[in-house]
Formats: sequence, C-alpha cells, structure tokens
Amino acid sequence: MDVWTEKYRPRSLKDVVGQQSIIKRLIGFTKSESMPHLLFAGPAGTGKTTCALALANDLYGSNIEQNFLELNASDERGIDTIRNKVKDFARSKALGAAPYKIIFLGESDALTREAQQALRRTMEKYSSSCRFILDCNYSSKIIDPIQSRCVLFKFKPLDKKDVIDFLKKIVVGEKLKADDSVLEEVFNVSGGDLRKAINTLQSASVIGTTISKELVYEVSNLAHPKDIKNCLEIAVSGDFIKARDLLFDTMIKHGLSGIDVIKQVQQEVLNLDKVSAKTKIRLIGVVGDYEFRLVEGSDEYVQLESLLAQFFKAE
Repeated sequence: MDVWTEKYRPRSLKDVVGQQSIIKRLIGFTKSESMPHLLFAGPAGTGKTTCALALANDLYGSNIEQNFLELNASDERGIDTIRNKVKDFARSKALGAAPYKIIFLGESDALTREAQQALRRTMEKYSSSCRFILDCNYSSKIIDPIQSRCVLFKFKPLDKKDVIDFLKKIVVGEKLKADDSVLEEVFNVSGGDLRKAINTLQSASVIGTTISKELVYEVSNLAHPKDIKNCLEIAVSGDFIKARDLLFDTMIKHGLSGIDVIKQVQQEVLNLDKVSAKTKIRLIGVVGDYEFRLVEGSDEYVQLESLLAQFFKAE
C-alpha cells in the first residue's frame, strides 16, 4: 500500500492546495529563474515541504536529483552537517540549464546555534551557485543573521474547504465512501494539518471502504466530542461521581492521555448549553491552569478529577 501523503503530493506549484498568495510569488520565481534564499515558517502539514519540492520540480524537471538536496535538520542538526554535506553540495555548479542549485533544510529550527552560524557563512559564500530554502515551525528560533538573508513566507493552517476538496479527490481515487459530514470530522481532528487529515483517512480506509464519523475518531485515538460534552454537562448538573466515572471510562476506552482529554475539554467548554458566557470564560482559564499542571508532570487522574470539580461548581 502506498503512503497517501506521498502518492497525492502535488508535483507542481499550480497543484498545491491553499496558500495562494505564497504560491503566486513562488511561481514568479520559477518563471524568472531568479530567487533569494527562502524561509518557510508555519505549523506542520500546511504545505512547506510540498511547496519546496514542487518549486524544484517546476524549476529543474528531470534534473531535480542532481540540483536539489533535501536534508532534515532534526536528524542532522550539528555543525558537521553544515561543514560537510551542505558545503560540498553548495560549492559545485548546477547541472544542465539550471541557474543554481537548491538546498532544502527541513525543520531548520532544530539546528544548533553553532550550526546556524556556520550556515549563515555558507549561504553568504555560495550565493552565486546555490539557494537555500529553510523550513521551520517557529521563525523566532532562527538566528537574526539568517532571517535577514531570507525572504520569509508564513504558512497558515489550511481552510476547511481546501482540505475537504483535497480529501474528496482521494476518496474518488481510492474508491471510498465518505460524505461531506465525515470529511468535516476528518478536518476537525486534523486542525488544518492536511498531512494528518490524509493519514487519518488512510487509517480509516484499512478497516473498510465506507468511512463513518465513529471510525474517524477511533483511528484518531480521540473521544467523540459529544462524549466529552456529555461528561461536562453531567458535572455541571451536579452529578460529579457519574461525570468522573464516565470521563475515566472514556479515557480508558480510547487510550487517551490527560493532555488529550484537556485539549478536547477546552474545545467543548464553549458548546455547553447551561453555562453562562461569563462562566465559560472563567472555565477556559481554569482548563489552561490544569493543562500547565499536567505538562509539569502532575498525576493526570487527580488533576482531571479536580478539573471536573470546577465544572461541578461552575454556576
């Protein structure tokens, strides 16, 4: 079985989903065959790697392997990588009619500061024969000298329509059965991360060609939102023991961690029917406090029980 994220990855910039303002500028670079160093920043699954590969495909065609080097900085993050692999590739001339080579550094915010300092010098020295595309989740982790040498492109989470339209192509291509409401649930569990959405759809397809909402949450290792909302409403109504038992049963059934539950609770607070807007705002702050406690290593069952108690006395 093919990995769908690769099987359906766009090969050309014109086929990339979303990020239209960015795509327009990148297409301009390929047409003029002139571009600066680039810095792609944004959440995972928003098209940063896809855009870099598509740009290289449009620019080099069949010569892409000779003129494009892809490295993952989270695996090779030390100064030796910059001094050896990157420098050796950058110093050589591009093959064919290509004006320059391209080095793509994925997750470049994982590079050590020493490696980034070495990279800064390499970018400067070999700018006549090589261009760099740096991919990161947080541009603030890239040192200022590198940022000043690059044009920054900020990628945003994809819109629901773009994700669902892309998933529909996969549904048709793989001969699946999934209506729009199911694809909306796939989008909801992915949070705008197209790669996660595709992986969720592929995982669900292994069980059967008909995809249901329940199946989406099952393969995502998430509880159905209505189950979490039900727990909170029972706590608010005054039956703390029943709410606690139901929440813990839901955790065990779906194999959820305390952090997973906290994130779903935060999403459902605003959907509570019998709680005032002012109380919802206060509860959101409370949920944030308990998430911090869990991240710091507190016992998740004790903290979730305490969190439910806050909903018990919400009004």
